[in-house]
Amino acid sequence: MTEKADLLAAIEQDRDEIIEFLRGFIRRKSPNPPGDTRAAAAYVGDLLNTEGIEFRTVAPRQEFPNLIASFDGAQPGRHLVLNGHIDVFPVDPTGWTQDPWGGALVDGKIYGRGACDMKAGTSASIFTYRYLHRIRDRLKGTLTLTCVSDEETFGPWGARYLIEHCPDVRGDCLLNGEPSGLNTIRFGEKGPLWIALSVNGPGAHGAYTHLAPSTTKIASRLIADLEEVTKIPASPPDNIVRALEQAAAAVDRAMGDGASAIVPKVTLNIGVMSGGLKVNMVPSRCRIEADIRLPLGVDKETVMAKVGEIVARYPDVTLEEINFNPPSYCDPYGEMVGILQANARELAGIEPVPIVSLGGTDARLWRYHNIPAYVHGPPATGMGSYDEHVAVSDFLHVVRMHVVSAYDYLTG
Repeated sequence: MTEKADLLAAIEQDRDEIIEFLRGFIRRKSPNPPGDTRAAAAYVGDLLNTEGIEFRTVAPRQEFPNLIASFDGAQPGRHLVLNGHIDVFPVDPTGWTQDPWGGALVDGKIYGRGACDMKAGTSASIFTYRYLHRIRDRLKGTLTLTCVSDEETFGPWGARYLIEHCPDVRGDCLLNGEPSGLNTIRFGEKGPLWIALSVNGPGAHGAYTHLAPSTTKIASRLIADLEEVTKIPASPPDNIVRALEQAAAAVDRAMGDGASAIVPKVTLNIGVMSGGLKVNMVPSRCRIEADIRLPLGVDKETVMAKVGEIVARYPDVTLEEINFNPPSYCDPYGEMVGILQANARELAGIEPVPIVSLGGTDARLWRYHNIPAYVHGPPATGMGSYDEHVAVSDFLHVVRMHVVSAYDYLTG
């Protein structure tokens, strides 16, 4: 047997352990907000300790611990980083047929918040590190594992803190297991620009509409005008255009029909609108929070110039930027893409294609430092919704893919 075959045999032998680890991981609640991941991080640390793997904890705030483990192979070589987050979305129990924190195994599927986003992918990183740590004397270069907090809110205490304060986690390439679908490899992602718009007025009795303008009516007209940002044209590099055209069918399959049409476009979502105190009062305040997603080839300055032009039409409106992360990408035909594609063909007869994702991941932080960063994980079934789950077969496939692909990178 080859060494890769030995690794795959070890995964099959440990199948039940790997499944039970993910189920237990889900049971360690880590919703963000509020973002306290200490129980889930301790659970990961227990596995590493049992395996005799050294790691360190970097916690800029005690409730946001980040675990880092790293080893050098027997020969010099390149540095691969495995990254996954520990925090998950909060839970609205409406619609769940299984306990969202139960990790139930039903009909070949593991249910619970974080099942696909992304405790399955993080588990794949953890087991990849474990299996390759066992054969480190036969590898080249360095492998680093980062299990981070504070991803779901683009917060400052997780991967962003590590990138800024622990440069040893940057490496030469990153592999991440965020939900992507088995038929895709994410090489880039759109950039979220979050803004808040506040409308203020004197207010009045609801029958005295002649005395004060309605801030909610102004906000409604403002929202309609904000759609103008979706007409801003994008100018991505030619190789990105080609990759997106070739991946259109796979994008729709992974992210829903119509996804490929909006990947190259600016999109607008009004996530929050709040205003008014009582039905018979003219509201004196209204606040809108908008999520604008920038594709590759559109910069923030262009979008904010258009937003400023729109806001200027409304003298009672003030504008605030809440959050921004630029769109990011790396080579859609890079070495890791080829490694993942070859292994997918070998393991499952799948030909995953490189795509740009709609949502954001921590992989962007490595791309900002010109480090190629790729995402390959399970389908996003129930992500951010009810009955989130991952099929056992998909989960184990992702584990196999990460193990053998990391092996190829560190022996190539």
